[in-house]
Amino acid sequence: MSTANRTRYVLIGTGNRCEMYLTAMLGEHHDVAELVALADTNPGRIEYYQDVVEQTFGEHVESFDPKDLAEFIAANKIDRVIITSPDYTHAELVCTSLDAGADVIVEKPLTVDAASTALIAQAVERSGREIIVTFNYRYSPRNTALKQAIDEGLIGEVTSIDFSWVLDTVHGADYFRRWHRIKENSGGLLVHKSSHHFDLVNWWLSDTPHSVYAAGGLKFYGAQNAEERGQNASERGTNEHSATEPFDLDLRSDERLEKLYLKNEHLDGYRRDQGVFSGEITIEDNLALTVQYAGGPVLSYSLNAHSPWEGYRVAVNGTEGRLELDVVERAAVLPAAGGSPVDPSFSDDGQDTRTRAKGERLVVQRHWGEATEIPIINGEGSHGGGDKLLLAELFRGSQADRYARQAGFIDGVRAIAIGICGNQSLRTGQAIEVDNAGLEVDLSLRATAGI
Repeated sequence: MSTANRTRYVLIGTGNRCEMYLTAMLGEHHDVAELVALADTNPGRIEYYQDVVEQTFGEHVESFDPKDLAEFIAANKIDRVIITSPDYTHAELVCTSLDAGADVIVEKPLTVDAASTALIAQAVERSGREIIVTFNYRYSPRNTALKQAIDEGLIGEVTSIDFSWVLDTVHGADYFRRWHRIKENSGGLLVHKSSHHFDLVNWWLSDTPHSVYAAGGLKFYGAQNAEERGQNASERGTNEHSATEPFDLDLRSDERLEKLYLKNEHLDGYRRDQGVFSGEITIEDNLALTVQYAGGPVLSYSLNAHSPWEGYRVAVNGTEGRLELDVVERAAVLPAAGGSPVDPSFSDDGQDTRTRAKGERLVVQRHWGEATEIPIINGEGSHGGGDKLLLAELFRGSQADRYARQAGFIDGVRAIAIGICGNQSLRTGQAIEVDNAGLEVDLSLRATAGI
């Protein structure tokens, strides 16, 4: 494709997450993708990325106010809109983009609640445009390897899945510093974070969730918990005592965060470094769900956001055996070493040589047989090369893929449906059927990218 025929993009939301897309369009995929403009409610963050573009790629990128999105799409013949803004803004931006004649690439989650999901569904139906939700975990080789093992019937028919995800006191704590800490903004971790995990299960099983029961609460972070433990409760992490408080994030300690957030907070009042033990927090940090799937399997899921290590463990039980995927993404949080993870350390026979080491392992064990390790072949880059594969499909078109990793509108709704029902279950104490959650979308396997 000549550069004259490149697909024209705008990117909305110039926070931390946008850089992956910006770099891809101006770098490896520049021959097929044209970044026309950036948009954000904070002009300082736009200027930060404009400087990055000029210094790194020698180009200038325009900007506009998100309020003018529809007009900008029409006037500049925009083909696709990439949305990396806060979750609660997704629905309005998605609907405006679709109605203005552009397709949409949106960061997970698609949106935060049932009402906004219904609005997006209506916009998809009347516009006929496409939505892609960027579930990059699908592209991670370890998750693809598990999908392949299930699809090949190595353990027969799946009967149940045990899925435990732990976020450590670096990553997990960060959700309680940012806008995510208010459930209206993010849907809580069940929507913002767990939609990644629920999408994996939906995809692994090629199934749809039927009902959800949830339990959990704010058990560790928050002012009340800190007071009961006699723990420090800084209003914000950028303070004179931050060097001695491991839960304080001092934006001055990271040049990028300082330029992107601290120096621009006077423009909109947003603090990136709120204290995890102070102020209002309305999301949970400990969660457990039981999900009944339409095809029969049952998911038992748990999330902890204050673990000393980070990773996940999945056990898939079938009529002929069991698959187990263990992933340690960060083996320890060591404040004295700047929060650096323990280095990977495996012996020649694949066994851990210490209590816990960074790494991944997929094992299959059939009835009446020994356990066998399934090789995981990683590529270059983050998530075992998964992000690179995701970006290639986004900007160069979906390739022949036996695993159907590119996620569309229905996939996006199926993922958040579990979290939305989970939040309803937390409020009511009852199991919630997905069909009664107010999503107004047909989530059956008959559904396609449209309505």
